Amino acid sequence: MAKMIKGLGWAIIIGCLIILSGCKGNEATQASERAADMTIQITSTAFKEGETIPRLYTCDDKDVSPPLAWTGVPTGTASLALVMDDPDAPSGTWVHWVLYNLLPDVTSLERGKSAGGVEGKNDFGRQGYGGPCPPRGSNHRYYIKLYALDKILDLSVGATKAQLESAMRGHILSQGQLVGKYGR
Repeated sequence: MAKMIKGLGWAIIIGCLIILSGCKGNEATQASERAADMTIQITSTAFKEGETIPRLYTCDDKDVSPPLAWTGVPTGTASLALVMDDPDAPSGTWVHWVLYNLLPDVTSLERGKSAGGVEGKNDFGRQGYGGPCPPRGSNHRYYIKLYALDKILDLSVGATKAQLESAMRGHILSQGQLVGKYGR
């Protein structure tokens, strides 16, 4: 009986190891699939990836949205959504821009324009773009994220980032991001 229990114990341990090794494979596959989903390339004529966002696009000047362009939107995209936020804000991630239901054939935004997309509410409490405005003496990162979606979202004008993310869940075909910095 003791040998049977000991043998059963080893069988359970081996079974658990096999299951765990399968989980690692699934995690690796899921990570690979997420990486493959980052196929949209976003650029700006105002700044390059990781560079400083010019003052014109901040609260220290005209506070207009920067020009953006993108490629790599997959076939089957029904709409695009854009979020710009600052994860370095003292109170937690600060939302600067929420834009959704852009038509899939839109490949750029001119400076200060929304190209017919619906503007959501930012953390400044208003609709549309609110540029970088970090506390004095700090340098923050600003993530501009574009999502290709398989549907047009049923959201009212002025939706928040949280509402947008909830509506997008399960509908993201692809995405991309551009990161800029700004300090005061």
